[in-house]
Amino acid sequence: MTTPQTHTLALPGVDLVYDVHGTLPPSGGHRVLLMIAQPMTADGFQALTTHVTDRTVVTYDPRGLGRSTRTDGRFDNTPQQQAADLHLLIDALGVGPVDIFASSGGAVTALELVATHPDDVATLVAHEPPINAVLPDAAAAERARAGFYEAYEAKGFGAGMAAFIAMTSWQGEFTDAYFAQPAPDPASVGMPTEDDGNRDDPLLSKNSWAVTDYRPDASLLTAASTRIVIAVGEESTGTYTARTALGTAALLGQEAVVFPSHHGGFLGGEFGYAGKPEEFAARLRDVLDAD
Repeated sequence: MTTPQTHTLALPGVDLVYDVHGTLPPSGGHRVLLMIAQPMTADGFQALTTHVTDRTVVTYDPRGLGRSTRTDGRFDNTPQQQAADLHLLIDALGVGPVDIFASSGGAVTALELVATHPDDVATLVAHEPPINAVLPDAAAAERARAGFYEAYEAKGFGAGMAAFIAMTSWQGEFTDAYFAQPAPDPASVGMPTEDDGNRDDPLLSKNSWAVTDYRPDASLLTAASTRIVIAVGEESTGTYTARTALGTAALLGQEAVVFPSHHGGFLGGEFGYAGKPEEFAARLRDVLDAD
């Protein structure tokens, strides 16, 4: 695969950095494929892009994350602001409508983009969007989220991540049994035990609570010209993000499409969270080509 070309798009409040893998305008008869996540940056798509060589891929760092430096003085990460950024990015690329593969918080942003600018997106594959509102135990999910935030505030990154891992690996609804568990040991899940003093992590702080608090508008999404596919990992069964994927699909009157591996199934070992990127890419191509 050719070396990606890195560009910076100056937008109100941010210098948005994105990478183009391939040619613009695209060749080969495929639309541009935009890959997005949150709080993960473009780095997380390195493995997946090596297996998607039949189309031009664009990756980016969301506002305030990675290389995309904010100038608006804010720290909150909202689907609405990020969707507005993506609308301007797609306009600047001049190749819309695009296809989008969106994972985790990026899938929430992509749903907001379709709701507000449906003409920007031909097909959206939204992989395990973490949306509390679609769960029958939404209030308990919010309590579980508060739990890892409180661990982070009290003891730092390692304690917060250990509690986050406990939440996202829990099977089924968040019951009294979940909340009765002792606080997990950070060392037992490979996390640091010392507190570095930082409290601005985009995942563990409140900076991204707007993502999991998002309430999708089913009427706008089902009326959109965009083909929306909600994806769930075959190894994610019963976990928080699998349940939110199934709940989002049900909200839209559809069934979730199963993809290989887990929540990070497209990763190639980045962040110590290896998936099955080659199999994942093959499934993604099949879904996109079914349009």
